[in-house]
Amino acid sequence: MIRIGILGAIGSGKSFVAKKFGYPVFNADYEVAKLYKKDRKIYKKLKKILPNYIFSFPVNKNEISKAILANRRNLKKIIKIVHFAVRKKLNNFLRTNKSKKFVILDIPLLLETKINKKEDILIFVKSQKTQVLKRLKKRKNFNQKLLSKFNSIQLPLDYKKKRSHFIIKNDFTKVTVIKYIKNILKEITR
Repeated sequence: MIRIGILGAIGSGKSFVAKKFGYPVFNADYEVAKLYKKDRKIYKKLKKILPNYIFSFPVNKNEISKAILANRRNLKKIIKIVHFAVRKKLNNFLRTNKSKKFVILDIPLLLETKINKKEDILIFVKSQKTQVLKRLKKRKNFNQKLLSKFNSIQLPLDYKKKRSHFIIKNDFTKVTVIKYIKNILKEITR
């Protein structure tokens, strides 16, 4: 099994690109959302460390956002709790898909949390900043301050780009992205 990690800025289209590979995708953001909705243990842990912000189950993303905006350390506390559960889900995903030729890792903090392995193929998704901002502003809970907090815990994009084996210039069209993907898969399997 070859692990392909997708890197890039928030809103650059990492999930869009990941889906276009046509192989099993582990989407960490999706898994976190499921944990907030369905995992009472996560709720209780978050409630315990953030009693002034977390009030109800399922965990409300607005409450999480307020906690993060109130204090940068709250984001690190949340990550510490959620990261362990996400890592367990990732391990299950990898076991389930061990016979697949490729698996795609759509994990925003892949390098920061040291989930990646030396032999992983890293792909950087590059998008125009204007397109990214336009897409982010369409999101229901878009908040510029929150975006800045999330960006502050990520490694610099230049570093991620240098670490990557391939770059996909994402113009958010299926045709262009699939063309890049076909070339990358051809290169990897050579």
